[in-house]
Amino acid sequence: MIDKLIQLDTELFLYLNNLGTPAWDGLWLAITAKLTFVPLYAILLYLLYKKFGLRSLLIFVVVIALMITFTDQVTNLFKRTFERPRPCRADGVMDQMRFIAERCGKYGFFSGHASNSMAAAIFAGLMLRTYYKNLIFILLFWSAIVAYSRIYVGVHYPLDLICGLTFGAISGFMFYKLSLYLLKRFGKTEN
Repeated sequence: MIDKLIQLDTELFLYLNNLGTPAWDGLWLAITAKLTFVPLYAILLYLLYKKFGLRSLLIFVVVIALMITFTDQVTNLFKRTFERPRPCRADGVMDQMRFIAERCGKYGFFSGHASNSMAAAIFAGLMLRTYYKNLIFILLFWSAIVAYSRIYVGVHYPLDLICGLTFGAISGFMFYKLSLYLLKRFGKTEN
């Protein structure tokens, strides 16, 4: 059963990865770059500040730092535990795929980009849902695009993304709940 799942995952990866063309490579490399969305994060922090105030923003910054550290460390733990080679290092896959990323890490299960972007989307979307009811849907779409970029550039399988997005959603919700608790105790909450 696991072998069949891995085979299907590989086939879906090759199909999706090979949809790419040189005309779109620059866009997808920009989407997958770590610093591309710093302005989005700054806007989200500004919206949190605007709606909750400075004291609460300081709580959010600490909680977000903890959330990103948590998702990164758990992602690394899974990568080292499962040791699933990235597609760009997998025999029988790397010769059939398009690889345009700047580098190819050793292991790829599960995607840190997917988990971090989804955690941020869930966290910010839930914190701001009272004020911007459609923001969470925009952020979920953004997270899915970031996740797909990892297939496009050739460094993650679809299953890596599904697991990363799922873990990110759980993490984002947990840290949202932690923020509500801390806001009730130490800050101002309007949520």
